[in-house]
Amino acid sequence: MTARADLIADTALALLAERGMRGLTHRAVDEAAGLPQGSTSNSARTRQALLETAVRRLADREAQVLNVEELPDPDADPDGLLDAVSLALHRYLTGHRELLVARYELALEATRRPELRAFYDETGRRFREPLTALMRAAGSARPEAHTLSLIAWCEGVMFSCAVGPFHSAAPSREELRTGFAELLGGMLFGRPPAGR
Repeated sequence: MTARADLIADTALALLAERGMRGLTHRAVDEAAGLPQGSTSNSARTRQALLETAVRRLADREAQVLNVEELPDPDADPDGLLDAVSLALHRYLTGHRELLVARYELALEATRRPELRAFYDETGRRFREPLTALMRAAGSARPEAHTLSLIAWCEGVMFSCAVGPFHSAAPSREELRTGFAELLGGMLFGRPPAGR
């Protein structure tokens, strides 16, 4: 992406977080980004194209925050997975709340637009597949099902702490690590790991 395309996409995400889906228009992006009128339309001609631009940029920015590619090998470092996931969640909750709010807006819109749903799901695959591989490497007998449980737990924590009843204070890294250890222990061993 060019610097202008990144600016347009980042501005679209900021508008989604600040104003919701109704506040995201080509004109609003131009104004908020300080661009000449018509710049966003030249980059993303339709509303669908603008939404896809936002989804694509969201996935890129989330990849930077979550660092999925840097998750450790659970065989080499079993505790590394606990550390990496708790760090990623804590980083997201304490420094990137606006990305979460924008993602919720886009996810809801994807439920109403089948063409966006397909695009949204495809970008999400880049996060799911590495987690499934990690669950398999960690010894999961049901890696796809356990990936769903892992993602559901992470999503629930993020939603609750970003916009839900626990929005006023994010859990500490240690609290997130303990919760994830309990979940992982239950999935892999049928019980929380000892001492966690």
